[in-house]
Amino acid sequence: MTQAPTPTADSVRRLVRTLLPDAPRDGYAAAGVPEVRPVTTGGEHSTWWVGARHVLRLAPDRDASARLRRELRLRDLARPHLPVAVPTSAAHGEWAPGLAYTLDTRITGGTADELDVSALGEDDLAGLLAGLRAVPVRQAGTLGVPRTAPRSLEALRRMAVHAAEELGAADEFEPARMAQLSAPAAAQLAAQSHAAVLVHHDLKGEHLVLSPDGRVRGVLDWTDAVIGDPAEDIAGLALAVGSPAAVRAATLAGYGARPCLRGLWLARCDTVVRLAGRLAGRDESPLPLLRVQLRHSWEAILLERVTEFREEGEQDGKQGDKQDDTQDDGQEGAGGGQP
Repeated sequence: MTQAPTPTADSVRRLVRTLLPDAPRDGYAAAGVPEVRPVTTGGEHSTWWVGARHVLRLAPDRDASARLRRELRLRDLARPHLPVAVPTSAAHGEWAPGLAYTLDTRITGGTADELDVSALGEDDLAGLLAGLRAVPVRQAGTLGVPRTAPRSLEALRRMAVHAAEELGAADEFEPARMAQLSAPAAAQLAAQSHAAVLVHHDLKGEHLVLSPDGRVRGVLDWTDAVIGDPAEDIAGLALAVGSPAAVRAATLAGYGARPCLRGLWLARCDTVVRLAGRLAGRDESPLPLLRVQLRHSWEAILLERVTEFREEGEQDGKQGDKQDDTQDDGQEGAGGGQP
């Protein structure tokens, strides 16, 4: 297999010159030469800032290229349903044989890693979750968005219990906290088979663009989107903005106690497992970020106590269902409570 070329500032600049021949001088160097610089954070794409108005993403292999091309179509499908901005492609094509790129208009603002989400920002997140739920999954499927089965919370719980002991030995975490999620509680929080929706699946802090007043301006990087368990996005928000804000947003979006608590515990177990993996050398994520995510996911959530869930097949998350509504006062049910 031919190795993909490594993007350089010169090669990126040459590509951008062909894409933005009439670009304004603002954000550009003398003689109209684009100022390009790599984005130091981000995932598997080689990502570059282009002037002040654009960002260029270069897929490093053919699999990433297929997902990037799918993302372009998915963003167009999702955009009308969402109250926050989704990047718009100013140009797209191939930067090397078989390797895709997109030059996107930049959504300006900070990130959820840098700024706090305000109460109005939580409304924006609620609109995001509700909008994802409204995207027709059949149409998303025709675009090639994969359908994924829900994760086993019980299997994840067992991994987290073991990881918590490792963190306890390292004085990073109190293992007794994991007792809040018992095996019966994990079984209660099993995902509902009928509840699959479009899931962004990567709602980490750097992908949420915020304004200085804490409003959510946009959501970036849709390459990992799937049709699946909405609790995964609730879990992602718990890591990015904290569990209380994530659950409040999910509740405003119409989700009941089961997916909210399921998302909470997916986040809590994931952070325990990942931090233990990082300390053991099995994960390369930045240690400070993992500690922040652990703290966010274990923030106390106050939920109405839920003593029984609706039967399989009944629609979850209807507005006005008082049994499953979350609220600001009370204790967690189904294995919740103060961490």
